[in-house]
Amino acid sequence: MEQNRTLRTEILIRLITPVLLFVVFEAVSSYYVTRHYVDEAYDRWLLDSAGSLVQEIKVNDNLIVAELPPAALTIFKWDELDKTYFKIIAENQGMIAGDSFVPEPFDESTDWSKPVFFNDTVRGESVRGVSILVAREDLPEIVFVHVAETLNKRRNMMMDILLADLIPPIVLAIFIGFYMRKAVYRGLNPLRELADEVAMRSPKDLSPIPEAHVFAEVRILTDTINGLLKRLDGAIASQQRFIANAAHQLRTPLAGLKLQSERALREDNMVAMKPALLQIQSSADRVSHIISQLLALAKSGAIESGLLLAKFDLLTLVREVSSEWVPKALQNDIELSFEGPKQPVYINGNEILIRELLVNLLDNAICYGRENGSIIVRLKPGSSPTLTVEDDGPGIPVSEMDKIFERFYRIPGSPGDGCGLGLPIVKEIADLHQAELVLGTSPGKGGTKADVVFKQTSTEK
Repeated sequence: MEQNRTLRTEILIRLITPVLLFVVFEAVSSYYVTRHYVDEAYDRWLLDSAGSLVQEIKVNDNLIVAELPPAALTIFKWDELDKTYFKIIAENQGMIAGDSFVPEPFDESTDWSKPVFFNDTVRGESVRGVSILVAREDLPEIVFVHVAETLNKRRNMMMDILLADLIPPIVLAIFIGFYMRKAVYRGLNPLRELADEVAMRSPKDLSPIPEAHVFAEVRILTDTINGLLKRLDGAIASQQRFIANAAHQLRTPLAGLKLQSERALREDNMVAMKPALLQIQSSADRVSHIISQLLALAKSGAIESGLLLAKFDLLTLVREVSSEWVPKALQNDIELSFEGPKQPVYINGNEILIRELLVNLLDNAICYGRENGSIIVRLKPGSSPTLTVEDDGPGIPVSEMDKIFERFYRIPGSPGDGCGLGLPIVKEIADLHQAELVLGTSPGKGGTKADVVFKQTSTEK
């Protein structure tokens, strides 16, 4: 399994890389600069050697000769490290003196107005050479002088200069590397201390991490962790309140179930049992209703981290749900009607949650609507489609508007057996869809009007 690279390694690589690049650049530039000046120095000596040979070229009996005494040749070729070769050749007369195997840099583009330097090989060894064209008035024809020398002295001098030039920056780079390694290790100590602080904590300890001796850069991380701890503390406290409220809401109908079942068991005939059985049915319905709403809250919370949106026809969904709730409305002597466009209204959303939103709005409207009243479900198309549920019940007092979205909160004196979860569910689903939930008073009816305005829309299927 591939291990992740540590932060220390990443920082060291980023710090040392420029130093290494500098050393490499220094080495390459030093090599070419040194080679240039070494070649320049030894090329001058090579040119002087060729010039000394030119001075020995003379004419004797109409023949071009090179008067080179053996002692002079010995001095010319003597060297502890390198071998020197030369060749003097006339254009027509041919070979005059020297070594016939010395290479010649003849080329159509060769400029013979000045000495020509070249690189070649002689007997398997690399050589540096120079060629001079000699055209004097005392000579009957053009003469070429070629001198070549092996490269040992040049290489030795280059190595000496390069070592003297590169050893200091290499030593400095090594020193900088060790210093950076130690500095980075010490610089990351606050992170290790922070990790130890978090690791040693109890899972129940969500208090902020102390920041008394923390560097400014690390404080950004501790502030983020402290913010997360604060949000976790709030979320856990909210969850605990939710569980406590849910337990309280379930305890009452369950106690009623137990009490009425005991009452029914004491009776001997079905007629006497009927009131208790009706109460059991009512309590069971309330428990079922509470559990359904708790599951809806849990479902919306689970989807929140990765809400899957898909394009669907809101008109079809609203019409179906409204039709499904007509029987329950009629049971409560309430007329449920629907008003909508003829063309589909497409939005991007989660169809299951939008259905849950409308179900809770209708449940509230039926639960708190007046007897022989009416409920209107309206869908208005446009760039921001609006879903409206309007009833003619008692409405919501202005003083209670800030509290009705709290879970398990019910307006004092409210009729019915609701548990205070309907509107919080609607609000949470609307927020997940970035929709706006607007509650107000129904004009002309005095009841509650709930508008859900969707921001993300699509006019095409």
